[in-house]
Amino acid sequence: MEPIRLPKKYCLKGARLIDPVQGLDKAGDLVIENGVITEIGSDLSAPVCWDMQGAIICPGFFDLHVHLREPGFEDAETIRTGQEAAAAGGFTGMACMPNTEPTLDQAGVVRWVIQQADGFPVAVHPVAAVTKGRKGEELTEMVELRETGAVGFSDDGSPTANPEIMRRALEYSLLVKAPIISHAEDLDLSRDGAMHESETSTRLGLPGIPRISEDIATIRDIMLAEYTGGHLHLAHLSTEGALRAFEEAVKRGVRVTAEVTPHHLLLSDKAVEGYDTDTKMKPPLREESDRMALMESLKAKSIQAIATDHAPHTFESKVVPYDEAAFGVVGLETAVGLIWDRCVDQGVMEPADIVSIFSQGPRQVVGLSVPAIKAGAPMELTIFHPEESWQVKTEEFYSKSINSPFKGWELKGRPWGILKDTHWAGRVEPDFK
Repeated sequence: MEPIRLPKKYCLKGARLIDPVQGLDKAGDLVIENGVITEIGSDLSAPVCWDMQGAIICPGFFDLHVHLREPGFEDAETIRTGQEAAAAGGFTGMACMPNTEPTLDQAGVVRWVIQQADGFPVAVHPVAAVTKGRKGEELTEMVELRETGAVGFSDDGSPTANPEIMRRALEYSLLVKAPIISHAEDLDLSRDGAMHESETSTRLGLPGIPRISEDIATIRDIMLAEYTGGHLHLAHLSTEGALRAFEEAVKRGVRVTAEVTPHHLLLSDKAVEGYDTDTKMKPPLREESDRMALMESLKAKSIQAIATDHAPHTFESKVVPYDEAAFGVVGLETAVGLIWDRCVDQGVMEPADIVSIFSQGPRQVVGLSVPAIKAGAPMELTIFHPEESWQVKTEEFYSKSINSPFKGWELKGRPWGILKDTHWAGRVEPDFK
């Protein structure tokens, strides 16, 4: 995918414009000149126009949790292929996790990632490691990493097991003004588990990961955040117990935010019954009661962000027995379609809600400015068509990896791509006339 340079001045006609922050949800046109929105209205014109045919234009989406694998694991994904997948999925920016090789635990490595991402319309914001080498033993130089461009800190892929280390990290979060992103898991409880511990895991003969592994770690980290006053962000909530602990902490005024993934919203441990290794991830798919609790929380607007936890893996690492397969699934190219089809189209969320939870919410977690649809605003927009039907075909992915649990799903609502500054990137070609 190569970015396309846009005309100096053009009009996007016949769109539905949605920007909850601006109180905007109406049919209309946009005029854009030199990468800046200059007019919003009806029956607008410009030297060239693109008929949106009812597509939704909204502030650019942001994925708070992706694994780009570079440096170190370029056979599964690179920064560039991850950016292309993001553009195809409607994301103008993303935060990448530090479990690379070398780890994102030094300023030079963080700077290198930012430089590698430069030149493509999808912004990449590194999340640096909490501890050196993600070993959980010694804090990284968090001030220097923050000054270099890190938007948060996490040992994601592994928990920060030592409570004293986690406490100090949360104290530093006050100084650096960036969240500590928790991968909440008690490794002594999860051990060699391959899926959620349940009646299903027993019947399938697979070692289980009990829900209390996540619940206990979540409660511990919330208590540490409450004690220190630091900003804790809970990654990939998956259990009802962890969700309730989060909701109660919010009521107490604890500075805690949370995200949920499309796969935990839409799949349960029953999906593992075919032993498809593309249903294996951490945290694992939980029971239907957990899934429904997450959906209700989404409906109540308790959770700040939907994040994909995009985790590419090579074909070889997945074509093995289930309990030997790598944990993780890809999600950048399917998230928007899944949430529109299964949540918005079915009345769980309003159209404006999907914009808030993909654009405003995740950026607020890491303190980034939120794009806007208003005159004078720099252009950073997502375009998707709510009525376009499509089938998830992994062979059409821009990602280097195809480990999706949603392959073959029929969906309605598909991203076209993104407009960023003076460029377009996406799965469709602009049609200016």
